[in-house]
Formats: sequence, structure tokens, C-alpha cells
Amino acid sequence: MRQKFVNREDEIQYLRDEYEQERSSFVVIYGRRRIGKTTLIKQFIKNKKHLYFIATEESERENKKNLQHALADFTGNALFKKDVVLEWNEIFVAFADHVPADRKILVIDEFQYLGKGNKGFPSVFQKIWDEHLVHSNIMVILCGSLVSMMFHQTLSYSSPLYGRRTGQIRLKQIAFKHYESFFEKPDDIDTIEYYSVTGGVPKYIELFKPSSDIFEAIKTNILSRQSFLYEEPVFLLEREVGEIGTYFSIIKSIAAGHHKLGKIAANLGINQTGVTKYLKTLIELDLIERIVPVTEKNPGKSKKGLYFIRDNFIKFWFRFVYPYRNYLEIDNREFVMRKLKKNFRDNHVSFVYEDICRDQLIDLSGEGFLDFTIVKIGKWWDKNEEIDIVAISGEDDGILFCECKYTKRKVDADVYFSLREKSKKVVWPPDSPRYYMIFSKSGFTEPLTNLAEREKRLYLRKI
Repeated sequence: MRQKFVNREDEIQYLRDEYEQERSSFVVIYGRRRIGKTTLIKQFIKNKKHLYFIATEESERENKKNLQHALADFTGNALFKKDVVLEWNEIFVAFADHVPADRKILVIDEFQYLGKGNKGFPSVFQKIWDEHLVHSNIMVILCGSLVSMMFHQTLSYSSPLYGRRTGQIRLKQIAFKHYESFFEKPDDIDTIEYYSVTGGVPKYIELFKPSSDIFEAIKTNILSRQSFLYEEPVFLLEREVGEIGTYFSIIKSIAAGHHKLGKIAANLGINQTGVTKYLKTLIELDLIERIVPVTEKNPGKSKKGLYFIRDNFIKFWFRFVYPYRNYLEIDNREFVMRKLKKNFRDNHVSFVYEDICRDQLIDLSGEGFLDFTIVKIGKWWDKNEEIDIVAISGEDDGILFCECKYTKRKVDADVYFSLREKSKKVVWPPDSPRYYMIFSKSGFTEPLTNLAEREKRLYLRKI
């Protein structure tokens, strides 16, 4: 697998457009650790005049001194390396005054640590921006990993920097459709199974070394106590939330199949109100999500909301690593491997496959493959039935029902007839057109293929 810059075309183009503006620019880039923020920035600033500075958890004075030394290298002025530490405004003004006609980029990575070291720093930077930088030929990029802290310091209404930014990027995971680009020989592996483990987090993809067998890859890259990924969720949550105990218990409960708020609270032995604030934080971190049946009219107030782990690696780790840490700590990986091989594909990969199908369905709609444009998409369920994907049209109240089959066998016509029966349970205007779609990993039988040729509202797709 080659370590390379994959996708991010939209984000790069946005940054280029900001750079070309004939005004100052102030962009905030944030997102969870390992998501590729620094890689994105370094790709963008190539061959451009820039000062890149990464803040640390050291004292405010040390950060000042480090930025001042970086400024000395940028300007070629050795005086900035003297023992006298300048004030923040003096440092930023010196940067702005250096060849003022040139377009320059100032990057402050891990910006949240400056606010952590000095709670008043966002106010300090706001004053510097208003008085010195806003009228300069400068593009400022503030970047940070601690999602909640970055939001409160730079984007929230209560932040002194609120309203100063000209744009922001919340970096998300790489979509499955770009996943193969990470590998020199993607045909040598099952990319769906690999994606179900690493998700679209570039760092995880790079560190999860391929093997001819997915289970050997997991054994080497995750189950080994010396591997980087073995304790990654611990480090991730410690950086974001500090005390991880309750957060771990909540994610573990969801991974074990408790998706209702009441069941999660009961499993933890605390009241629902106490759980809600932790769930909110985990949602902000893109680690879990709350979903309701796609046909719900008021999703925010729906009592049918269920909580699921959103991140593939976190989902995998809490299902197959965390419950068996006692075995792994004494190097009994074979016991864990037996559990893994028994449940991996049916109880993990198949659910990730549904997410992949949903994303491809959205793309197919945008490409005009379907007879209508999707405006809303999700799952549907009631007490007795569940449909993998339901998509709604904004044109004629059309509705599409979709089944996703991650199996070694070709899908036969009985799956289509079963889907039609389940779809009758969905309350929807009877005169609205109804469409059906089946995704399959292994393809379709001849009877189902022939049926699709006759049924114009039945789509088949192999991925």
C-alpha cells in the first residue's frame, strides 16, 4: 500500500479558491485525530509562501518562543531568535509586515492548545485579527484535533472569534469509493472487509498492513499488544474527553446491541438524563449517531431514535478487541481469533456493507441512474420488520426500498418478493410510485435478472 494523498478534491479546491481571493482569509479546519487535517494542509501549502506552526501543550511562553523562532526562519531575520520573547501581537504583525505585497499563508496547527494554555487567547487573537491582519494580504488557517474544544474556541457563538472566519472545513472520513486508491494492488484484498475494519480514517488505513488473509492482518495489526491500533480508541477518547470511563461503557453497551436510550441507561445503571450528555459528546466526535426511521416527520422529537456506532474501527474494536482484552493481555490471541472468525462477516461486515450501499445509492441518484432524485435516505423499522435502506424522492413522493446482501451466494428472486412484502408495512401515500433495489456482493441468479428486465422499477447492483 502506498502512503499518498487520497481524494479531498473538494477541500483542496475550496482552499485554493480562498487563497485566490483579493482579501484576507480566515479558515478553520477541524476534525477528529488521524483524519488527515495536517496532510490536507501540507498538500495545499506546497509551493506557496507559508509559515507552518504547530502548537503544543507546553506553556504559553514556550509556544510564543517557538512561533517566534519559526518566524525567524520564515523571514530570515535572526533577531527573532534572540532571548527576548515578543508579545503575540508583535509576532503576528512582524509576519504581516514581511514583504506585505506577497500573498502569505499562516498555519497554526493544534490551535486548541493555545486556548488551553491561556483561556483568553481566542480574545487575544481576535483583537490581533481585527486590528492588524484583516486588512493584510494573508490567509490564516487555524487547525485543531480536539473537536469540542476547537468548536468552542473558534466557531461557537460565544467565541470571540465568532464571525471572523471566512470559511470552515470539518474533515470527514474518506468515502469507500476512494478506498482502493490507498492500495497498490487493491484486487489482492477484499476492500469491503478492510474498510469494515479501518473505516475511512487515513492513518488507520496506512497502519493496517495488508495480508492475503483479513484475519491474519487483524491478528498482526490490531490484536498484537505492540501494534499501534491495539489501544488507539483509548488514546483517542483520552485526548478528546479526558475521563473515558463512562464513554467507554456507553460505546461498549451500544456495541453489545443496546441501541435504545433506556436500554443503554439501564445497562449502565444510571438515569437517561445522565447518559444524554455523554451521547451528545460522542455524536459531536462522529463516533456514534442517532437515527430514526426515515419516514418520521419530526426526527428530532421522535421516540423511535436508536444509537449506533458510526465509526467502523471503533465499532470493530469494541466488538472484537475490548471485550477480550484479558485474553489479549496474556497473548491468548487464538481464543479471540476463534470468536472473530465466527462473527466477523455476519455481525460486522454485513452492516458496514449496508452503509457502503447507501452511499453508492446516493451517488447513483446524482448520476441519473435512478428514475428520481433522492432527497432523503436512511433505514426503516417497526416492531417486527426492518428494511436496510429506504430512499424518498422530492419530486412525486416516490419511495425506494432496498435490500443489501453480503453473502457468498447469488441473490434469488425470493429476496425481491420478501422486500415487496415488507415494504407494504411502510405507511406512505398509496398512489406514490414505489421502486425496489437489491445490492449483492456475489451477484444475482438468472430468475432474478430476468425478473428485473421485466420489472422497470426493480434495480439490481453488484458491489
